[in-house]
Amino acid sequence: MATEIEERRIDTVDLRIGMFVCRLDRPWEGTPFPLQGLEIGTDGDLRALRELCEFVYIDKRREVVDQHRRQILARTSLQDARFRRATTYTDKASVEDELPRAREALQTASEMVDRLYLEIASGRELSIEYVEQAVRPLVASVLRSADAFLYLEGMRKHDSYTYSHAISCSALAAAFGRHMGLHEDTIISLAAGGMLMDVGKTRVPETLLDYPGSLSSPQVEVVREHVGHGLDILATAGINDPDVVAIVRTHHERHDGSGYPNHLVGSAIPVAGRMLGMIDTYDAMASVRPYRPPISRHRALQHIYAARDRLFQTELVEQFQVCLGVYPTGSLVELTTGEVAVVMMQNQARRLRPRVLVLSTPAKQPLMDFRVLDLLNQANDASATEITRSLAVGEYGIDAAEHFLQ
Repeated sequence: MATEIEERRIDTVDLRIGMFVCRLDRPWEGTPFPLQGLEIGTDGDLRALRELCEFVYIDKRREVVDQHRRQILARTSLQDARFRRATTYTDKASVEDELPRAREALQTASEMVDRLYLEIASGRELSIEYVEQAVRPLVASVLRSADAFLYLEGMRKHDSYTYSHAISCSALAAAFGRHMGLHEDTIISLAAGGMLMDVGKTRVPETLLDYPGSLSSPQVEVVREHVGHGLDILATAGINDPDVVAIVRTHHERHDGSGYPNHLVGSAIPVAGRMLGMIDTYDAMASVRPYRPPISRHRALQHIYAARDRLFQTELVEQFQVCLGVYPTGSLVELTTGEVAVVMMQNQARRLRPRVLVLSTPAKQPLMDFRVLDLLNQANDASATEITRSLAVGEYGIDAAEHFLQ
């Protein structure tokens, strides 16, 4: 009986231990590998494949999660220095080159988040494997390119706030961790925490989560119980990573003690909880909610900045502002020409002049063919196009998701 395979092409730079290589970009003959395929088990296997091949084909059905990967979310102790700068990341791929991999990572994350949230809501145990499969490609993409994943994520159609918020916060956590120069394992923990911090809402009635008006005090307390539910779900699944647990436990705590559930103040809130509490608030303000319209990402950042040293730690707020830029990647903006565009890439030298993708005519009619415009190239032009203001999701009826689907 033939063995069913699920074959996928992958660049050798993206290979990792535990993958099963079923086909090369050249004949097996003349290589040191067995003709029946290779389960990557060592760093030596990775080096040999990367030296001989540019790309290979892997069988997703035979992938094995190696012990190191299993232990990241199940670990119980971490080094105290994990939130000190460990490295300086630079883009290893342009936005254009990274987009196919970022798109695949986003698709994988979407599928895994849908699956794990649905399974938990059905009473089944949270799967560490699903979390790993969702988070690792996302983090790898963000580390290769600071903008590609956030650009795509900002344009996709957000059908469910819970699922979309999980992916958005995971990506923002990865981007913030990269900006802070944290070790990759720490960034993975932050991204996993961002994805799981609201997992306890699967045990809160949907009627409360989707309620279009103000909740009563007893209803608010029921919603706030999602923190405890989330901790229970992590414990049952064997996720003991201190950063992930801290994020679920403290992402609603606030710098001045006004948060919940324990009214922690200042440094009593773990760094991971401080970071994701800010990210959670930022993304929630810029997202469509049943009880209020979204605001632009630029305005959401302004609100975060206004709450520095009150709700959020000032130093982290300032770093978050630098990380995302004046007009965050993936956000909608209006140009001096009247055209609507989406921010595609930051220009580090001139943060007010990012590279954008123009989506509409000056009369706000959607374009059939989008065009890329680098505002930095027009900086010395007297009639240079500039950004006049940021836009909220869906403003002028322009749907950036139309480009995402192409």
